[in-house]
Amino acid sequence: MIGQVVLGLSILIILHELGHFLAARAFGIKVEKFYLFFDAWGVKLFKFNYRGCEYGIGWLPLGGYVKIAGMIDESMDTEQLKEEPKPWEFRSKPAWQRLIVMLGGIIVNVLVGIVVFWMLTFKYGESDIDNSKLKYGVVPGIIGKNIGIEAGDKILAVNGKPAVHFLRDVLSTDVLMGDAVLTVERQGQQKQITVPPTILNEVAEHKRNEFVQPRTKIDSVADVVKDSEAERMQLKAGDRILRVNGQPIVFFDEFKDAMERGKNKSVNLVVLRQGQETTLTGTIDSTATLGFTMAQEELPVTANEFGLMESLPIGAKKAFSVVTDNIKGFSKIFKGEVRADKALSGPVGIAKMFGEKVDWFKFWNLVGMLSMALAFMNLLPIPALDGGHVIFLLVEMIQGKPLSDNFLEKAQMVGFFILIALMLFTLGNDIIKW
Repeated sequence: MIGQVVLGLSILIILHELGHFLAARAFGIKVEKFYLFFDAWGVKLFKFNYRGCEYGIGWLPLGGYVKIAGMIDESMDTEQLKEEPKPWEFRSKPAWQRLIVMLGGIIVNVLVGIVVFWMLTFKYGESDIDNSKLKYGVVPGIIGKNIGIEAGDKILAVNGKPAVHFLRDVLSTDVLMGDAVLTVERQGQQKQITVPPTILNEVAEHKRNEFVQPRTKIDSVADVVKDSEAERMQLKAGDRILRVNGQPIVFFDEFKDAMERGKNKSVNLVVLRQGQETTLTGTIDSTATLGFTMAQEELPVTANEFGLMESLPIGAKKAFSVVTDNIKGFSKIFKGEVRADKALSGPVGIAKMFGEKVDWFKFWNLVGMLSMALAFMNLLPIPALDGGHVIFLLVEMIQGKPLSDNFLEKAQMVGFFILIALMLFTLGNDIIKW
């Protein structure tokens, strides 16, 4: 988990800083340092010099930086600014060139996000569950139950549009952010269920699987765990469970509910084995399990493949949807509809997203998402972020003269403390959640 998050973020940090580096070099601006992680207080894990630039790895893993000559940045090296501007310094260049240098990292992050989603779409295509072919409807989790969805409901439409795909429509961003009205069919009648704008708090706490899942019929036992209660009960592969403590079981969610109700209690299972009913007796443990796996009913999955150029607009749409989702999320935080401690995640939260096992599709999908999220975050108008520098340069271009060095130094310091506070908040929030 740690290895994946370090690798993923290191790739993105290096590429982001490379955007600033290449833009600066293109305009003849001297770049003095290029660092992955911060070499705070001069402590470096590794360094070398090449063509007048120091490259290295710092010890503080809170990002990275390029030190551009003649620029007030996070290094707060203002001694250089006391001298007369040199032709190769950042401050000597026209405002439009400095603006491109500041936007270089963001542009690279956007390009990386588009390319990653483009290639993933080309290699893996798109697959989804055909929502219109879910014969038994859906089964709600904790979140779904709270808003009034019942087991067996068929979700027909989202905001008046037919819900064709389960993942893209039923579990869409609009739904999980509370900007949707669901049309459901229940026992032959249609009902409208409004998703509350505060639902993102519950999604952040319980994950989207606790909204709804496709409802499936119970299937036969696939495998019995050795030395488990199921083995002691003489449950066998191929058995089909018919009743639990006298209650008929048809669907998998009914079986799970029966197990949950019977935690730490004795249980009677009536199973169908080779055409005959057999009663088995045992005890359900504290985790509501007996120690066996069940064969899963196949869901109606649709899969589409795309050519190289067909994949480009699809990948670009996926990439920019990350930005729009972030904008919606921050909007809800500012409106008070979503709690910041629920919605925001730091390094621990990101690491948990990668998971403990390496899945390269998941890895690159997360790298693409994080690249677009970093582009969005860096564009925020906070001093010390690229967006703060962009705002100051736009002000300079409008008023025809640069802001004073004294103002820029103080703004940089304020922005630095804002970022530290945000990092501490997200890291502390991660630890509390963990």
